Amino acid sequence: MKTRNLFMSGILISSFLVYFACQSLPAGLSGGASDEDMAKLGAQAFEELKKKTPASTDPAINAYVRCVANAVLKVTDDPTGVKDWEIVVFQDPTANAFALPGGKIGVHTGLLPVATNQDMLATVLGHEIGHVIKRHGATRMQGGGLLEKGVEVAGNMILGDSAYKEQAMAALGMGVNYGVVMPFTRSQESQADLVGLDLMAKAGFNPGQSILLWKNMSALGGKKQPAFLSDHPSNENRIKDLQGAMPKAMQQMAAANAQGRTPNCR
Repeated sequence: MKTRNLFMSGILISSFLVYFACQSLPAGLSGGASDEDMAKLGAQAFEELKKKTPASTDPAINAYVRCVANAVLKVTDDPTGVKDWEIVVFQDPTANAFALPGGKIGVHTGLLPVATNQDMLATVLGHEIGHVIKRHGATRMQGGGLLEKGVEVAGNMILGDSAYKEQAMAALGMGVNYGVVMPFTRSQESQADLVGLDLMAKAGFNPGQSILLWKNMSALGGKKQPAFLSDHPSNENRIKDLQGAMPKAMQQMAAANAQGRTPNCR
């Protein structure tokens, strides 16, 4: 799976709906998903990934990533009720990062050569956190009426059943690790872009660097280019939308800096 350079697979709960709509599910799996349910399933998936992929032991990289993530989280209003987020840097060459319900953030070491400074990394993390706090995965799951008995029950059944495990992991944003990639809708991606821009600016990061981040992603090209870029807003449209929101974001950054929020993550 590590030969596939994918970026920001996010909490891809939507793949539950896309995949299972045409599959035979264990009896009784339909209905809604609460924040608590989603948090439990997110935690299960994160523990599974930690068993599968080694964490980076580089203290400098860990300190850097946590510095950026914590600065963004400090200004994040999370309506799902998460108080403490767990941040793990995974030793993996793919350009990837993700956030899961329940306050879980993963960053691959392979992302750092693409997001080359603190502001670009804040762009990525703000985007991923945006998916979580906007409940994009849960919204799509509920709309499809998937889990009658709740996500906790489904997680216990599906994550423990090899017949459904890969699809369940993809649904939670682990597709980059399990070879199943089913991305968010274009509208959700666009919303996450703007939420992420807002968060990074409020944290004091330079929102202008978000444009450079997407240019870096475009420069990967070919097989190295993130798979979802073919399905979601083009880099040109993405950049256009970000540029439209940039004046407000720059004002937010200036206000944050004036209040002493001046990140210096290295």
